[in-house]
Amino acid sequence: MEGRRSLRCSIVRGGTSKGIFIRENELPSDAEARDEVIRAVFGSPDTRQIDGLGGADVLTSKLAIIGPSSRKDADVDYTFAQVSFDTDKVDYSGNCGNISSAVGPYAIDEGMVRADGQLTKVRIHMKNTGKILTAYVPTEEGRAICAGDFRIDGVPGTGAKITLDWSDTAGGLTGKLLPTGNVRDVIRAEGRPYEVTLIDAGNPVVFIKAEALDMKGTESPYEIEHNASLMRLIEEIRGEAAVMFGLCGRPEEAAVKSPYNPFFSIVSEPAGYVAVNGVKVGKEEIDVTARLLFMLKMHKAYPITGTVATAAALRIPGSVVYDVLKEEAKDRAQVYIGHPSGRIPVESEVDVDRDRIELKKAGVYRTARRIMDGIVYLPERQ
Repeated sequence: MEGRRSLRCSIVRGGTSKGIFIRENELPSDAEARDEVIRAVFGSPDTRQIDGLGGADVLTSKLAIIGPSSRKDADVDYTFAQVSFDTDKVDYSGNCGNISSAVGPYAIDEGMVRADGQLTKVRIHMKNTGKILTAYVPTEEGRAICAGDFRIDGVPGTGAKITLDWSDTAGGLTGKLLPTGNVRDVIRAEGRPYEVTLIDAGNPVVFIKAEALDMKGTESPYEIEHNASLMRLIEEIRGEAAVMFGLCGRPEEAAVKSPYNPFFSIVSEPAGYVAVNGVKVGKEEIDVTARLLFMLKMHKAYPITGTVATAAALRIPGSVVYDVLKEEAKDRAQVYIGHPSGRIPVESEVDVDRDRIELKKAGVYRTARRIMDGIVYLPERQ
C-alpha cells in the first residue's frame, strides 16, 4: 500500500442520516485540495458514487470534519459538508442536525472531550455558522453509550437518547430569526402570489402551506419528486426565497450558488398517512404535517435543522406553520411533527413581543452509532 493516498475516517449514523467523519488534521489545509480529497473519498461526482464511500443519497452523502475547539466557549469544532453526487459541489453553507447528533459521542470516544459521569455536556462550535450547539450525551466508563431504549422514526431499533439544544442557532446565516423582519412574506412565481414564512434557525427554511401548491400535504417522497411541474414551481419559489435570505443576487442563481439553502418545507394540518416504511401515522399522533426538500430531493424523514426552524415557526402567531398547527398544541411544550418516516418530537419556546422575536428553546432528541473505523484509499492520480 506504500505510496497510495489514504486517510483515516469513520462511518457514523447520526439520527436519520449517515456520514463520513474525518479528523481535521487528516485533510489538506488548502480549500481546493481539501475538496478534491473529499470528492475522492465519496466517489463524486457520480450518481452511484460507485468508486467511493458515498451512498448515492442526500441522506448519506454527508461529511463531518472534527477538530479541536478554536473557541473558549466550545469543546470541539465541527464543519459540515453536503457532498453532491451529480455535480462537483462540496457545500458548506448549512448544517445537518442529524449528523450533528453524532458529533458529541464521536468527540468523547476520540478522547477530544472527557466523559463526565452518566451525562456529558459537549459544546459544539459549528464552524459553518459560528453558532454553538450543546449536546447532552449518555456516557459510561469514559465512553459514549450507544445502546438504549429511545426510538426515533426512520431508524430501526433503539438507542441511547441524545439531547440537542439548538437555541443558539437562530440567525446563523442571516443574523436574524426572521430575515426579512416579517412573519409572513409574499413570493410571486409562475405569475401568482404565494404566502410564505422565512425562518433562519438551524438552517434557513422557506415554509409554505400544502394547499397553496394544490397538495394534500401527505404525499410520499416519490410522488413529490416525480411531479415535474410541482418541482419546477418549488424551485422557482425557493430561488426567490434565496434572494430574500441574501444567499444570492438573482433567483436563477440559486441552483448554482445556493443549492443547499434555503430548505423548502411544505406544511399542512395533521392528517393520517402511510409512512415510507409502511407504518400508519394517525392524525391524532401528530400536531402538524410536514414535507421538506433540499437540493431538489425530498428528505425521507425530517432534517433536524429543518425541525429547529419548524419548532420556531410554529410558535410565532401569523406564520404559515402556526396556522396549520393543531390548536391544542399551541400551548403545549412538546409538539410532534409528522414526516414521511413517522413523527419527530420537538420542544420549543419563542419570546414574542412587539419589537422582538427571540428563540429561547429548541430541544430535539436523537440517537447515534459509530458503524466503522478504517482507512479509505483514494484513486491514483493519472
